[in-house]
Amino acid sequence: MKWGGNRQSDNVEDRRGSGGSSGGGFGGRGIGLGSVAIALVVSYFLGINPMTVLNILSGGSPESQTQSAPAQKPPADDPMAAFVSTVLADTEDVWKAVFVQGGSMYQEPKLVLFRGTTSTACGQGQAAMGPFYCPADQKVYIDLDFYETLKNQLGAPGDFAQAYVIAHEVGHHVQNLMGITTKMEQMRGRVSQTDYNALSVRLELQADCFSGVWANHAQAARQLLEQGDVEEAMNAAARIGDDALQRSRDGQVVPDSFTHGTSAQRQRWFDNGLKNGSVKGCDTFAARQL
Repeated sequence: MKWGGNRQSDNVEDRRGSGGSSGGGFGGRGIGLGSVAIALVVSYFLGINPMTVLNILSGGSPESQTQSAPAQKPPADDPMAAFVSTVLADTEDVWKAVFVQGGSMYQEPKLVLFRGTTSTACGQGQAAMGPFYCPADQKVYIDLDFYETLKNQLGAPGDFAQAYVIAHEVGHHVQNLMGITTKMEQMRGRVSQTDYNALSVRLELQADCFSGVWANHAQAARQLLEQGDVEEAMNAAARIGDDALQRSRDGQVVPDSFTHGTSAQRQRWFDNGLKNGSVKGCDTFAARQL
């Protein structure tokens, strides 16, 4: 991926030196790795925001928040911070143009770098969750150690695989701006858990498609793709499909519990956005077949 020397975003907050640790929590009670594991299992199978689960386990209410550390810019000599700042800037350029073409204005999200834990408007964020987007504060959160997990444990190396992860989370921000996230939350409790999981799959696949839309427009404007980049993203999409993750964990695949889509679906929708570059073409909620 050709990213060196390109513009870096000013919307990156570096909290890695602000005292975050794996023992923090709400209400004066610590959150251990066991609680994180419980939260991830509950959120994975029930479609509940893992930050909400962690907050409840730590003794707080789902709406409680903690004060964030003062925002700092990442150091200039940090190559990974420079990389994510550059990718974020590229998503800004693409989505600004797309929104203007659609007659509206794009509101840029913030991207927060942290280690261990950090406070968010959605509850306590944990590195064990992987990268996530909080619609309440319009911020993407990532512990950069996740990229080592992506490479070494999930088998998805490469800088464009890393960029795909950021573009997917920014895709959730686009959904939030479009009002899709709010409509999803309004369905919580109104439909069965199985049906809500099915809606969650469509939400996640749309974010995959939006990440492909970004890649399409970025390539057309800046020719940033190199040989093998698309294959890196497709491999990453395959490695984090619900069926692949469930099969690697316990050998059993439970489709009713899917919340993100199968490997084939995630690849298909990323490829759809990449080839067509169309937001309208990413309407997974209207698609008869995913």
